[in-house]
Amino acid sequence: MNITLIGMPGSGKSTVGQALAKRLGLQFVDVDQVIIRKTGQTLAEILDDVGDAGFRQVEERINAELDVQDSVIAPGGSVIYGPRAMAHLRDISTVVYLQVEHDELLRRLGDLHARGVSILPGQTFRDLYNERCPYYERYAHLIVDTKGLSLTQVAEKIAEQVQG
Repeated sequence: MNITLIGMPGSGKSTVGQALAKRLGLQFVDVDQVIIRKTGQTLAEILDDVGDAGFRQVEERINAELDVQDSVIAPGGSVIYGPRAMAHLRDISTVVYLQVEHDELLRRLGDLHARGVSILPGQTFRDLYNERCPYYERYAHLIVDTKGLSLTQVAEKIAEQVQG
């Protein structure tokens, strides 16, 4: 069984993913770390070298080629722009959207560029949020509203839903 967590940067994909993997006895795969390992560059360096469009191509290719089993997968927030990657992730896993309100995300996030957030020049974080949320909803098998929940509670909620 694989579970893929999607959502905005700062939604808790990595922290919830690690807790969920531990709870279910699965491996944890941080796709940003896979990208760094395969390219030899940080996400910010890739963005600086090839720009937003080039970064998304790298991200889509690596996610579309991901070959893991018994894992909780945490891709970057912009994975939803890659239809090939999302089709692959939906085929190999249950895709769970971690829904977090805009203002809560802003509170959690620091420097977007340093975090390797794929955002176009002149685009605000609100614009990005409004653009991405419909994609997350479309690709998700399950949507988990995280409002008012601790990361442990979010992991428990997901575990209950995927285990039926």
